[in-house]
Order: sequence, then structure tokens, then C-alpha cells
Amino acid sequence: MQALFLAGGLGTRLRPLTENLPKPMALVGNRPWLEHLILNYKEQGVDAFVIAVKHYRELIESFLGDGSKYGVRIEYAVEKELLGTAGAIKNAEHLLRDRFIVVNADIIHQIDLQNALRFHEEHDGLVTICLTEVEDPSHYGVVERADRGRITNFVEKPKREEAPSNLINAGIYIMDRAALAHIPARKVVSIEKETFPLLIDNGSGVFGYPINGYWMDMGTKDRYRQLHWDVLDRKFPLSISGKEMNEKGIWIGENVQIGQGVLLVPPVMIGDNVTIGDRSIIGPYTIIGNSCRIGGHARMSKTILWDRCKVSAGAQLNECIFGSGMQVAGPHVMREEVCSSAGSAAPGGNRTLEVHNQ
Repeated sequence: MQALFLAGGLGTRLRPLTENLPKPMALVGNRPWLEHLILNYKEQGVDAFVIAVKHYRELIESFLGDGSKYGVRIEYAVEKELLGTAGAIKNAEHLLRDRFIVVNADIIHQIDLQNALRFHEEHDGLVTICLTEVEDPSHYGVVERADRGRITNFVEKPKREEAPSNLINAGIYIMDRAALAHIPARKVVSIEKETFPLLIDNGSGVFGYPINGYWMDMGTKDRYRQLHWDVLDRKFPLSISGKEMNEKGIWIGENVQIGQGVLLVPPVMIGDNVTIGDRSIIGPYTIIGNSCRIGGHARMSKTILWDRCKVSAGAQLNECIFGSGMQVAGPHVMREEVCSSAGSAAPGGNRTLEVHNQ
């Protein structure tokens, strides 16, 4: 199987965390989400990937490479200008097989690909749109279905009272190559607003397949937090690096140094090469990234640190999200509802930002 990941846009709603990197490269459980995606799809039989890139393409390409370190093949389709969702797929046409999976790479999801593919093979349409049910569909593309799952109407971001259903486009599609003939080349084209309605109207066949697994658009800071709490609570069974201590919701990576009298309040995830000073209290709902340094007598709860952060002794952090390489200085620094970025070029970058009392 082959998958096309759309990763060319900017994560404007998740700024400043994604101010200098594509949203699919945001860390989820101490690993870029795009890497999680590749590993999950590989487990389900996908051996070839095409990644549509535009902004910060060098960052993605240098991190993922040709896929050999994951045991897969990765190729890149570069957009000189952003072409929209359908335009990006058309731009990758020369790399695509007769049938392929398209994924908006910033959507957090869990899907049974084999069942979705079987559904696609059972109908005679060119496209299967994976669907998920939400309480308020007004921010998404909403579908109306007839017998056998055929989609008869596709409405992009309707008013809540005008939505034909609560089933929305999950940002995951199975497409036959023949569908690409209906997308003009080298033009900005929206698959939701233009291509899908066209294929519905001309009888090409667009079908909807409801998925039952986890699904979330991590495009806001609140949803980004909730995603991590769901990971820690195992509501989203994402693979977690490190060993769990006695099945108590505390995961600790390799080469971690924990000082005397440290209290870990589950759930907590601690990455590799982390140092935590004496008598600190970490948790609940706290994720510490790789190579972070936490001073003694620090207090952290409901906080997410990316890699290489430094937290001074006595600092108190609550409901914070700190980007790579941030430094919290001063023994009485407190953070509530603060989301800041170090401006690093990538997870593992070198720039830092020092934050003082505010």
C-alpha cells in the first residue's frame, strides 16, 4: 500500500509552537507526529510514502530522509506554491500508484486501514472519504449519505443548524488514480470545496466510511493539551517510549537521573537523558521532553515541555506548553496558560528563549 501525507501547510492555529516548523512535526509524546504516522501506517502494511511539502521542506526531509531508517520508502512532492488540498495531490501524481491513501498529516487519528480498504473495494466509486462523528460539525466538511454509504452532498463548514449530519470529513481518503483526471494541474484546487462536489455531481462515485478509532484536530493549544492527556490516560493508545513503572502511569526514558526526594504524581511521561533535581514534584499530567534539565524544588503540573528545556530551581509551572530549548529562569517563575516557542528550527534545534517573571 501507498500513502500520501499532505504536510505542506503552516500550523498557524498552533503558533507559536509551530512558528518555525510544520504542524505535523509538532511533538506528540516526545516524538514528531509525522514520525508516529509513518510507524503506525507501516504496521498496517503501508511500505511506500509520498510526502507533499512546501514550508520548511528541508526540515521534514532531513528528519525523515528516504525512509530507510523506518524500513519504508519515502519520496517527496514539492509545491513551489501552495496548491490547496487537491492541487497538492495532483502535484504528486507522478509518484502515485493506481490506488493510494491520502492523509492530512496534522490530523491525529487511529484507523483500521484494512477495513477501510475493503470498504473501498466493495463499491464502484473513485473515492472513499473516511468520516468521524462530532458534536458540532460547523467547523468541518459535513456529508450526507445514501444507501451503501454513497455521499450525496458535501457541505464545507455549514452553520450548525444547517448541517445535513454530524459526520464530518476526517481528512483521510482512499483514492483511485482515475480521480486525478478531474483535478486541473498547476492550479489551486480545494478537494473539499471543488473536487468532491464535482465527483458527486458527475457520478464518479464518492463514498463515506465511518471510522471508530481516535480522531482529533490538534490545531489549537487546548486540543493539543487534551491530546496529551488522552495519551497519558491511554484513551489514545499511542506508543510511548520508555518503561512504565509498575503499571502506575509513570513512563521513564533512558539515562534519566532523578534526585533525592522527587515525587512523581501520575500520569507522567519523562523522555531520555532528563535530569530532575532534588525534592521536585512532577505531575500530574506532565510530559518532559528529551534532554530537559529540571532544577531542585521545582513544581510542575499539567505541563508539556519539548526537548532541551531548562527549568530553574524552585520554578512552578502549571498548564504550560514550552517549545524546544526554552529556559525558565528564576526561582519564583510561574506559568499558567502560557504557550511559548524557542523559535527552534526543529525538534533538536539549537536556539533558546529565556523566560523571566511575567
